[in-house]
Amino acid sequence: MSYILTTQCSDEIGLIAKITSLCHEHNLNIVRNNEFVDTDNKRFFMRTELTGSPTNLFLSQLQMNLPDDAQIKLHSPTKVKVVLLATKEAHCLGGALLKQYENALNIEIQAVIANYPDLKPLAEAFNVPFHCISHEGVSRTEHDQQVGDLIANYQPDLIGLAKYMRILSPEFVARFENKIINIHHSFLPAFIGAKPYHQAFARGVKIIGATAHFVNNELDEGPIIVQDVTQITHADNAEAMAKIGRDIEKTVFCNALQLASERKLFINGTKTVVFK
Repeated sequence: MSYILTTQCSDEIGLIAKITSLCHEHNLNIVRNNEFVDTDNKRFFMRTELTGSPTNLFLSQLQMNLPDDAQIKLHSPTKVKVVLLATKEAHCLGGALLKQYENALNIEIQAVIANYPDLKPLAEAFNVPFHCISHEGVSRTEHDQQVGDLIANYQPDLIGLAKYMRILSPEFVARFENKIINIHHSFLPAFIGAKPYHQAFARGVKIIGATAHFVNNELDEGPIIVQDVTQITHADNAEAMAKIGRDIEKTVFCNALQLASERKLFINGTKTVVFK
């Protein structure tokens, strides 16, 4: 059986040898291995694809042989469970639903939650449960509590913001820490916040882009996962930019979900380590 072992800890001499030697002792075959050392912060990251039958003894011995701050996780090959949040725009949600339908993403979309009912037909066309929780008449904190409680019922591994046009409360972000992936329609750190295409048009830019990032309490400033850009011309106004940008947003969002589902992402302070 195949597994993915992820390791991150303080860097020291011999970490790769310790991990690979213990794999050998437990008759685990290493199919693929990626490692990275952040020399500035002395942090070690490693992703190891294994075949065999790892036991709790293997994990406990590995923990004892690595630095005290080591974070070790052994991931089974099952699909990663995802809940998607949306508002009215269909392209990112539709892209993820179609990728799942084609078995092109290693995810299981458990549900779609939106603050408007507009996308219900799209979700139901792919036999995915749809829930509308209106934000009208309640505070942001109350709405986030309702959405969070519904998400908790599904116990997802990840939450994807598929153009969910709501600023999340600090309580919500803390509740699902390091599990929320957002798609922002600009090449961050440029043009954060609302109407980035209008901001880009006002500045006369010649490229536009999209950024997938983890969510923290700073608006559009969480650790960046994936980015892409495309060229535009002076003839493209903000509306034309938005139309062009939808394809980039969809692709970048799906790429981020795939990387997360394949355990190729590590959060490293304000940045990420991304293994390809």
